[in-house]
Amino acid sequence: MIEIKNVSKRYLKQTALDDVSLLIPRGKIVGLVGANGSGKSTLLKIISGLARPTKGSVSINGNVVNRTSSSYISYLSELDAYYPFYTVQETIDFFASQFADFEINKAEEIRQFMKLETNKKVKYLSKGSRGRLKILLALSRNVPVILMDEPLSGLDPMVRESIVKGLISFIDIEKQTIIITTHEISEIEPLLDIVVVLKEGKIVKIADVEEIRQTENISIVEWVKKIYS
Repeated sequence: MIEIKNVSKRYLKQTALDDVSLLIPRGKIVGLVGANGSGKSTLLKIISGLARPTKGSVSINGNVVNRTSSSYISYLSELDAYYPFYTVQETIDFFASQFADFEINKAEEIRQFMKLETNKKVKYLSKGSRGRLKILLALSRNVPVILMDEPLSGLDPMVRESIVKGLISFIDIEKQTIIITTHEISEIEPLLDIVVVLKEGKIVKIADVEEIRQTENISIVEWVKKIYS
């Protein structure tokens, strides 16, 4: 369980998050959605322990999150943060050496699904291939929490649908909680259990995805547009 209590984050005079509270149960896939600058990435960094809130706290299964929490949180950044001179296989092996929970067999299975060449250097990969490598590294860890910041960014629209369909087979829904920030709401919608809408640093709506479909008979994209309008 992830508990976010009264979290605010300020950068000098700018408020990125304003008194955000949220309870996320285990085994859910949660979409954080909202316009640019709404606070999605900031909230994800705070949950990961990479950024400290100005006010409030985040705990996972009762443990307050800090920088050491990477031992049980897998975080996919929107930024590229890998050694460009490593090959794909060397990058995988490096991650396996850094995290005891990294499952090398699972990584190989995902690599084949992602169609990544083992001997190709990271610096020569296309933006889409680097995105697939980031997804591979995030999902290959056997941890209770996986955070993914814009995982579909840079992926060719032609392959997004197949990759999204494949993601569910690499997630242990019984044990893992996944939080995804995305602008590609329509592609990621089939995965989501819960959607959280952020606007100007505040949570303006939290809803069960299936409930939206049943009660309002509209897609998540249409639902979010209604909120923002």
